[in-house]
Amino acid sequence: MTTEEALQLFRESGALLEGHFVLRSGLHSRQFFQCALALQQMPLVERFGAALADTIRSLEPATVVAPAMGGLVIGQEVARRLGCRFLFVEKEDGRLVMRRGFKLAVGERVVVVEDVVTQGGRVRETLDIVQQQGAATLAVAVLVDRSNGTVDLGVPMHSLIRMQVEAFPPDQLPPDLAGTPAVKPGSK
Repeated sequence: MTTEEALQLFRESGALLEGHFVLRSGLHSRQFFQCALALQQMPLVERFGAALADTIRSLEPATVVAPAMGGLVIGQEVARRLGCRFLFVEKEDGRLVMRRGFKLAVGERVVVVEDVVTQGGRVRETLDIVQQQGAATLAVAVLVDRSNGTVDLGVPMHSLIRMQVEAFPPDQLPPDLAGTPAVKPGSK
């Protein structure tokens, strides 16, 4: 799947939004990838999951780990396509933790899968959890890399869409955004 094909699927599903948005990072943007709108359609989940799995198949991971909520659907589909185990981390007291009896073995080959990365905060939290358990993180795979490859997560990052999306600190908004009410459509 090419970047343009993936972008077109986001547009067609209504998952690529235009306006004034506040991202999880606190930055403001004119564009927002609401992956949940695309991933509510199982045929799209299958297409995105197959394409993302193909980018990391040669790594031969034993397990896919995804941060909840955004990474759940796509992480599970990537794991299914790879024929490997799927685990997730979730928030507890404001930070991500591995619960529900999930455990990783020392040296276990892991790929972290997420829907969207801008600054990589939740992916970094997930990588820390994987590292604390002694597993071997092979790579990160995401549907959308909003940093255009500038985020350094310490492991290779694979994405279907890699683009630079403008993002602004709240005190440095351009006039068009400063005069428009902001919407926070993502997860908190």
